[in-house]
Amino acid sequence: MNTTEISGPAPALAPPGETGGGRAAAIKDRLQQLLAFASLIVIGAYFSFASPIFFTWDNITSILFSTVVIGCLAVGTTFVIITGGIDLSIGTGMALCAVMSGVFIVNLGVPMVLGVVLAILFGGLVGFVNGFNVAVLRLPPFIATLAMMLVAEGLALVISDSTPIYFTETPGYVKISTGELVPGLPNAVLILLVVCVLAALLLGRSVLGRYTYAIGSNEQATELSGIRVGRWKIAVYTLAGLFIGLAGVMISARLGSAQPATGMGYELQAIAAVVIGGTSLSGGKGTILGTVIGALIISVLNNGLQLLSIAQEWQSVILGVVILVAVYADMARKKEA
Repeated sequence: MNTTEISGPAPALAPPGETGGGRAAAIKDRLQQLLAFASLIVIGAYFSFASPIFFTWDNITSILFSTVVIGCLAVGTTFVIITGGIDLSIGTGMALCAVMSGVFIVNLGVPMVLGVVLAILFGGLVGFVNGFNVAVLRLPPFIATLAMMLVAEGLALVISDSTPIYFTETPGYVKISTGELVPGLPNAVLILLVVCVLAALLLGRSVLGRYTYAIGSNEQATELSGIRVGRWKIAVYTLAGLFIGLAGVMISARLGSAQPATGMGYELQAIAAVVIGGTSLSGGKGTILGTVIGALIISVLNNGLQLLSIAQEWQSVILGVVILVAVYADMARKKEA
């Protein structure tokens, strides 16, 4: 069985680019990333001409800073979507983890570092429950994570008594996000950079990454090759949960408080970033680099439209159109393949 598991069908077990046929797909993926990056450059160039404020260091820093939360959520969601799943609970789950960080650090007086770790691990627990429901109970990912979205939203309000938890007595917690180890660059941006590098290595160079692609490419063939798909699905959703916990820490540190009502809508932006970055909603394809580019495109759009004083309603319309175009492009690529 060990031999079978290691030397199973190459298209299923090897990440894109490691097989002969995969090289052509890898080239297409790179071209798509270049196209997404070119789109980012074009959008940025337009806003730089439309607003003299856009291309200033303060505004660029603001864009990067606003990308942190969406980026953390999107990176974790990339693993889930590559398996062919979806996670609708990441927004409210983030709010719940933010509340738990406040409970641990402020209410219970846990040391700050330990409180941060516990909040991130709590996010892993949320992801584990999602993975268990999907892999063991065989619930559709949409239904399982939709239920968790509602549960997390309710728990965040119940645990916090619908009241924000402020970190006024723990200024070090706020500095996790807003402090500057590198002058002029918030710590949150550095954390996102490190997280993205680690996630890219995990997806491209680890067994978990290989099986993530395999499950999304052909789950039945992967299971027949001797791989315990259920266990790896749970691992993927748990990993995504850890990113949810990290996002909860980042947003509460940025705001200086744990806001139980925040979170709704973040899941849509995170999933949009993943899709815009080239990850296929049908699974089996995607990269962390593409997701980061997608998150930056959303942040640049939001920032540029705000600078141009575009109404919030129209900002939502424009973002929706961008998502439709990205999904249509994904469908067109699948038809061509």
